[in-house]
Amino acid sequence: MRLTVRTVAALSRLAGIAAAAMVLVAVLVVCQMVVQRYFLHQSSIWQTEFVTYLLIAATFLGTPYVLLVGGHVRVEALTGRLPPRLAAWSRGVALAVVAAVAGVVGWAGASLWWEAWTNGWRSDTVWGVRLWIPYAALPAGFGLTFVQALALLWEHLAGRAPPTGAPGDGG
Repeated sequence: MRLTVRTVAALSRLAGIAAAAMVLVAVLVVCQMVVQRYFLHQSSIWQTEFVTYLLIAATFLGTPYVLLVGGHVRVEALTGRLPPRLAAWSRGVALAVVAAVAGVVGWAGASLWWEAWTNGWRSDTVWGVRLWIPYAALPAGFGLTFVQALALLWEHLAGRAPPTGAPGDGG
């Protein structure tokens, strides 16, 4: 099981790197669009839609990495005052809820992706991107978030998770 947990963590790190690369590409495309529109006086056809889909994909694909490193914003006004055992229990419940929500959203996203794939959906723009391509980020990101939450929950239940609030605690 430790190999599985390490593999999931490696995939989450890889997804985080991909998300960071997507943000960088989005910045470069916006710069290119500015030059094209304001200096070359040409219209932009694909850039705005591409950047929009890319930033959404970066958000979805970055979620498992942020969960892995404990980077999500959380309010500890109540849990910070709980006794250690109860705080640990609440962390386990929180990870289970994250897994459940990510699983439902990932499943719904997979259904949406499949429908776009099988029906040949395209965006209603001049560019006309095949929508299964940007929609793939939804099941990929939330599917990996689901698996990452389960891995963190497993580590938590096995007593190998870092203390609540520590970097990398995943909660």
